Formats: sequence, structure tokens, C-alpha cells
Amino acid sequence: MRYLNYILIFPIKCYQWLISPLLGKNCRFEPTCSNYMIGAIQEWGIFKGTWLGLRRISRCHPWGSFGEDPVPKNKK
Repeated sequence: MRYLNYILIFPIKCYQWLISPLLGKNCRFEPTCSNYMIGAIQEWGIFKGTWLGLRRISRCHPWGSFGEDPVPKNKK
């Protein structure tokens, strides 16, 4: 299952390395949405982590909230 995590994280890393520098820093949250998605996948696994990341991205708009928004901890 860990290999699938890396398969999902790789495109996010490519975005961070190639596309994000061109767009500049404009994320409303800390950590950034891409770092949040990586952290959520690592903490919660593929399905719940992706869901948490997509929910976070959906909150990232001009009328949304901003500030510190850490990945919730998994109570394994």
C-alpha cells in the first residue's frame, strides 16, 4: 500500500518543482495545499488522505478562510 502512496505523491512533487515556482506563492493556508495533500496521504493513506486534500483545495478560494490548517492526526 505504501507504493501507491508514492505513486500519488510523485505528481504532487512534480507540481511543486515545475509548476508552483511559475505561479508564485499564493496559497491562503499554511502548510500549502500541495504539502497538506502529501501530509494527509502519508498520515491517513490513499483514500482518506486524498479526500482530506481535495476538501482542503476546495476551501482555497478568495472568499474562504486562511491561516494555519494542519493535517489532522490519525489516532492509529
